[in-house]
Amino acid sequence: MIRVDVSESIATLTIDRPEVKNALDLATVEECRRALGALAVNGDAGVLIITGGGETAFVSGADINDIRARGRDEGLAAINSALFAERFPRPTIAAINGYALGGGCELALACDIRIASDTAKFGQPELGLGIIPGAGATQRLPRIVGMGRAKHLILTGEIIDAKQALEIGLVSAVTPPGQLQVRAREMAKKILRQGPLAARLAKIALNASARVDMDSGLLIETLAQALCYNSEDKMEGTSAFLEKRKPRFTGK
Repeated sequence: MIRVDVSESIATLTIDRPEVKNALDLATVEECRRALGALAVNGDAGVLIITGGGETAFVSGADINDIRARGRDEGLAAINSALFAERFPRPTIAAINGYALGGGCELALACDIRIASDTAKFGQPELGLGIIPGAGATQRLPRIVGMGRAKHLILTGEIIDAKQALEIGLVSAVTPPGQLQVRAREMAKKILRQGPLAARLAKIALNASARVDMDSGLLIETLAQALCYNSEDKMEGTSAFLEKRKPRFTGK
C-alpha cells in the first residue's frame, strides 16, 4: 500500500509494504501512478517527497514473485520505467531511509534530489536474477555518477552504503535516520521559497540537458527564461529584492 500526505505545500508519498521491505509489485506501481497523477494537478503540492515506510527500506526493489511472472510483453510495456519518468511537474526529493535496491534505486535516481539516512544501502543487483535494470538505471545512473561507476555497480551488483553514495554523487546529503524526514522537509521548504514557475521551468531545462545536444539545450533554456521574464513572479521577485522584503510568489 501507499500513503499520501500534503501539508505546508509539501506532498509526501510513502511506499509502505513492510512485509516485503517495501518491494514494488504491479498493484503498488499502479497505485503510485494514480497518486502521482492526482498530485500533479494538486495546486497545494509544491514539492514532492518520496520515501519508504519504516526504517529498514526505502524500496528494496521489485517483488521477485512479480518479476518471475513477467514475460516479454510486460518487459516491453516498461511498466516501472513509465512510473519513474521525470515527468512529475514539480521538484521531487527522495528521502532514502534504508535499502534502495534495483527498482528502489531507480526510483531514487528519477527524483530531482536524493538524501539518505546513514543506514541506507544502494545497488542494482538485477544481473544476478538474469535480467537487467529496466526502470532507467542504465540511462540515469551514468548521467549521475559517470559511466565507469555505473558500469561497476550494474555489472558487479555491488551494494554500497550511504557514505560511498555521497562520495560518488549518487546522493547529495547523508543524515542520521531520525533526522531524515526533518532534513527532507527543510530542503523542500528551501525549494518552496523559490519562484514556483521558475522551479518548474528549471526542472524541464535540466532534464533536457541529459537528452539533447548543447545548442538544443540552450534553446530550451532561452525559451524557459523568456517565459520567466514575462511572468508575474519575475516582477514580484525583482521588486521584493529591491524593496528588501520576502517575495510573495503565485506561480504566474
